[in-house]
Amino acid sequence: MTRTNALNTGRDEFLTWATRERGVALPARTTDAVLTMLALHGADRRAGVPEPAPRLLRRVLLEDLPQLLCAGDDELDAVPDVLTLLADRVRAAGRLNAKRHARLLAAVEDTVPAFRRAMVDPANLTWHRWYASLLTADGVDADDAAAVRAWLDAYGSTPHADRPALPEPLRRSDLADRTFSVRARLAEALLAAFARDTREAPPAGPLLPAPPLDAARPDDALSGELDRIADTLTDRWTAAGLAEAFATRHAALAPAPEALPHLALADRMLDEHLDYYGDSSIPLPPPPAVPAPDEIRDLLHAAPLPAALAAGTFDDELREVSERCGLPGPATAVWTDGAPQELVELAADVLAAQAERLPLVTGPQDAYSFDSAHILYSLYERGCTPDSIARKISDAKDDGLPPELEDAPTPVPGSAPAAYETPSPDELSALLGMPGRTEADRAELDAPARGLAGLVDRLAATGCVFRTGDTYGLTPLGAAVMRHVMAAGHVAAPDQDTVAGWDAAKTVAATRHWPTRLAAAALAAWAAHHGGTDDAWAELLGAISAAKADDVNAARTSESFARLDLAAVPGTVLRAALTDPVTGAAARRLLMARGESVPEDTVPLTSRATVLVEELDQRWIDDMLGQVKRREGADGTDVPRPADIPPTTLLPAFDAAAAAWPGGATALIGALAKADPGTSFRILDTLQAHHPDRTVADAAAHAKKSAERSVSRRRH
Repeated sequence: MTRTNALNTGRDEFLTWATRERGVALPARTTDAVLTMLALHGADRRAGVPEPAPRLLRRVLLEDLPQLLCAGDDELDAVPDVLTLLADRVRAAGRLNAKRHARLLAAVEDTVPAFRRAMVDPANLTWHRWYASLLTADGVDADDAAAVRAWLDAYGSTPHADRPALPEPLRRSDLADRTFSVRARLAEALLAAFARDTREAPPAGPLLPAPPLDAARPDDALSGELDRIADTLTDRWTAAGLAEAFATRHAALAPAPEALPHLALADRMLDEHLDYYGDSSIPLPPPPAVPAPDEIRDLLHAAPLPAALAAGTFDDELREVSERCGLPGPATAVWTDGAPQELVELAADVLAAQAERLPLVTGPQDAYSFDSAHILYSLYERGCTPDSIARKISDAKDDGLPPELEDAPTPVPGSAPAAYETPSPDELSALLGMPGRTEADRAELDAPARGLAGLVDRLAATGCVFRTGDTYGLTPLGAAVMRHVMAAGHVAAPDQDTVAGWDAAKTVAATRHWPTRLAAAALAAWAAHHGGTDDAWAELLGAISAAKADDVNAARTSESFARLDLAAVPGTVLRAALTDPVTGAAARRLLMARGESVPEDTVPLTSRATVLVEELDQRWIDDMLGQVKRREGADGTDVPRPADIPPTTLLPAFDAAAAAWPGGATALIGALAKADPGTSFRILDTLQAHHPDRTVADAAAHAKKSAERSVSRRRH
């Protein structure tokens, strides 16, 4: 194959034409990148240059160049000229009429501002762009391979702590992932171009060099040649020699994803988060505190497993962990003088490598199982508050836990024996919220609890987890490491400062997913951050009302106001909210719980209906759970249909509410369907099937159809 550094894009002829015909000297780097990416995406080249179209132009400017090109201000300023002259050149060749030419120029004008923003967005950085920007800022000629090589050698000898930090909030894993994906897209575009060349010879000739048909292994030769072209293009658009340097001598400067073991753990964290919430953007509560940057090194060095790895004092069982983490080895420089973020990353690598090798903890007959990744996620997801070994095991069993204890913190004893001991029956009763626990209950928990304690102890060797007696949790180092891992997995994991800077709507939306006490603390902290005034609290109540009105499934008002109560929302704010059409009744109930007398007619019927829907739905849930238990007792395993559930508690609750509702039962049914069509549907279904008054049953049937139509409209 004839090796060439330029594809058949007509670049040189176009640059000459621009200078000769228009008197404009276009920058070769920018012009080459624009023409090449247009051509690789299949732009027609019958005009001698790739013919831009608005769709292709936006793709190149907003997706390709921001991740492939490192250019100076003058080169970027010339992008509109490159595109305008390219459109003119294609029109001069008779390939564009006046209307299409004008439309193309308009697309250039519309897209260039977004292109400029994309070029400076840290989210588009790759390793090649990052280092090209650094060496260019140091005055190195990016086209001089020898100068670039000398700069890389000097940079590689620079102490880690003295190297420029990546722009916030980027981490090395972000650049590793993006560099990999950008290279994969470029390789895919090159292969597609080769296929087009092979399938049918374009009028302007092949874009790529001729295929290596004379090679002994043509497929391998083609792959190697396309890789070489990709390296050449990447170097030409960033800095000469980077591709080879990152593949050989300076690989440690630009690690690939496989060189960062914690990325595998990050993927597991994303899986866990999606299993819990179904959306990676739903944020987890921030750790209460993380170590200061200057404390990270001491914490890591004090951890038994990392210290043993760094010193090389470990047995063969840990050799795989050593090789995965590069300790001792490539990571020794980070261990010795790494910057705080690098040290957190190294701690994450050690944690991930250790977690990966630990066995599952399973219950009797494999009734449940969880691994290290699940344990780590569940600790972070509960706001990094300590948990109980015995309670974790009990929650995994069929009997579960009372909801108020699921996320409750476990006190950390001042001291405890190193060997695990299952808590006594009295201690279990308090931990599990189940009075009367016996020695038999303790014995049933003992074996799986010891298994989980053993797993926790092996994680504790990393310095990221602790166990004291039955209590276990994340250490401060572990909180910092797990936040880093979450972010690497693209799970929303804000810190305290970020949460404080949210607006009221985002704060309310996020905290509805958090443990009640953490949500309450976050709401109180938000109000305090905004002055602690009645206006700040009123803004939170307004956000709750707006969220509920916009999406009736956003949260139960009773749950929102329980959090506000714990957060000490002022009574003045609650009294002002009494007239709110969504939350007025909930505000009234909280005031009454505080001992105030508030007449019911001070709140709108719509808000009263909202609260009643939630209360009646809870009665429906109670009835359903009771029916399930009765079926289990009769050896039935199927879940009952809504119409088959006797409304043991729902019917009396509805009748009591209807007796006090203006207009009676039929009016209440209409109000319930309107207030919350989705939640009220199963209430109405039950009333239709079971209410003895046929007038009420018929009204429920009619309202159920109305609710169903409302839900359908909202979905579409």
